[in-house]
Amino acid sequence: MSSLRSTSSPINILYALVLASSIAASAANFYQDFDITWGDGRAKILNNGDLLTLSLDKASGSGFQSKNEYLFGKIDMQLKLVPGNSAGTVTAYYLSSKGSNWDEIDFEFLGNLSGEPYILHTNVFSQGKGNREQQFYLWFDPTADFHTYSILWNPQRIIFSVDGTPIREFKNMESKGVAFPKEQPMRIYSSLWNADDWATRGGLVKTDWSQAPFTASYKNFNADACVHSGASSSSSSSCNSNSGSSNAWYSQELDSTSQDRLSWVQKNYMIYNYCTDTKRFPQGLPLECQAS
Repeated sequence: MSSLRSTSSPINILYALVLASSIAASAANFYQDFDITWGDGRAKILNNGDLLTLSLDKASGSGFQSKNEYLFGKIDMQLKLVPGNSAGTVTAYYLSSKGSNWDEIDFEFLGNLSGEPYILHTNVFSQGKGNREQQFYLWFDPTADFHTYSILWNPQRIIFSVDGTPIREFKNMESKGVAFPKEQPMRIYSSLWNADDWATRGGLVKTDWSQAPFTASYKNFNADACVHSGASSSSSSSCNSNSGSSNAWYSQELDSTSQDRLSWVQKNYMIYNYCTDTKRFPQGLPLECQAS
């Protein structure tokens, strides 16, 4: 009898609710998980909710956002980017909160001329402050097939990964005076839009509208994450306090193999790192760059 009582204790009920919230978040159906927010029909959910496409033409781009807000989690999405001459286009896939002191975790894919590599642009905003850009080439053609782009966000670190290979880590360095995203729940957003004033070679290469419509495709969304309920702040805090034991991502860090893979990417494929841009920061590099 005592074991029966223990399973229905408030703590265990709360644990079950937290686990259920994470499981509910991982249902990979675009109808259930996302709302198309703009584009006047240019965004489409297909194949019974298994596939989502965004398109861009001269009149407009398109975009979508998650129904849920998340406070920490591991977010995966498979993308196949605009093929051919994608110069001037940007496909953005990111987490963001609202307000003037927002937090944001960015993947942006900057298009290029046919045969030239995409640039994967990453950034982290905390309390409205960004300017933390790192840019990469990819070691494959991101337009030929779907590839998985992941954000792991826990109280200690943010890890950007591509097909399971980490490309960037942003650690919590609040002890050094660097703000870290940890209190504002964020939605997932994605959009395909024209940015030919800056996206390709600093704006020198313009969008070729004869190639339109441009299309990016999405599938296999997964969120192993704490779903934030706006009705009560207790829902997010209870999720945080219990997730350490139920979800490995909540305390995950890079092991030695992952550290080696991260170093390989940054040595061979990183093309811009704000932490080495002394001309941009003549008064001294940002604190997190000095600390690392």
